[in-house]
Amino acid sequence: MRVKVLFFGATADEAGTNEAEIELNRPSTSESAFEAILAKFPALTTNRKPEDLLFAVNQEYVAGGESIAEDDVLAVFTAVSGG
Repeated sequence: MRVKVLFFGATADEAGTNEAEIELNRPSTSESAFEAILAKFPALTTNRKPEDLLFAVNQEYVAGGESIAEDDVLAVFTAVSGG
């Protein structure tokens, strides 16, 4: 199944794009999707650990076990801070 991946902030620079489509096996979870993204875009973990990235599915943060469906929109970004 195909899903869209959006990259924000530093992850867009590292991935070399703001948006990509990836192919996932069925069934897929948010954890397996995240692993597939990191495999396709290894620069995302060149300067950080994978656990330092945030991951969302359809604009909701995910923990890892959530199901991924065809045409879902995934997002990868770093934590932001400010005041």
